[in-house]
Amino acid sequence: MLTDIIAELAPTGLLRVGVNMGNFLLVTGKTDEGDPVGVSPDMARAIADKLGVEVSYIPYTSPGKVADDALEDKWDIALIADEPVRAEHIAFTKAYVEIEATYMVPDGSQIAKIEDVDVEGVRIAVSGRAAYDLYLTRHLQHATLHRSEGLPKALELFTNEKLDALAGLRPGLIKNASDLGNMRILEGCFSTVQQAIGTPKKNTASAPFLEEFVAKAINSGLVAELIDRHNVTGKLLVAK
Repeated sequence: MLTDIIAELAPTGLLRVGVNMGNFLLVTGKTDEGDPVGVSPDMARAIADKLGVEVSYIPYTSPGKVADDALEDKWDIALIADEPVRAEHIAFTKAYVEIEATYMVPDGSQIAKIEDVDVEGVRIAVSGRAAYDLYLTRHLQHATLHRSEGLPKALELFTNEKLDALAGLRPGLIKNASDLGNMRILEGCFSTVQQAIGTPKKNTASAPFLEEFVAKAINSGLVAELIDRHNVTGKLLVAK
């Protein structure tokens, strides 16, 4: 029943949405009032419209901070990547978009492919607690991760400390390589970041509703339309 879902997600008539402002692909700007603009804010607004309630965006500087508040009653839904660590407290839908994660290395590096990165002595700069950091933390066996808060600081760490590789989302790394020069992006990807919609696990009536909403948003072409609207075509892959 829709009334049960509204009672869970927006009992006061206001849907509070946790938004990772650091995701430059899904949040591409702000309104004059300071609200986020982009694919993920539009997805949240469409959910609010479906429920017949207002929307309020709760901005965060990183996805890790969004996930931290899952048990703190700070938001009702959040738009961040599905990850096993986060899924301990958050019920995620299937992904609505995917983003390739790979590495940038200096031109003169002997690292030629993804498989060359995970060797003893290789130092990787990464944005701490990003979805791809959590993935690498689980899977790397030999290389070491060096974390900074946010993508810009991870880039600074990579350049200032002359680390061997920078892990990140392919579209962002392409821009970094263009800005810096003498850099190259490795072919392929070590992971695809699964951008999804989550709600605290206590919201048992709402999780199936959100799952159905995402499936319909993909099948109806809404997700593809939002990608085109916000000029991120080719940077985001509509999840299948």
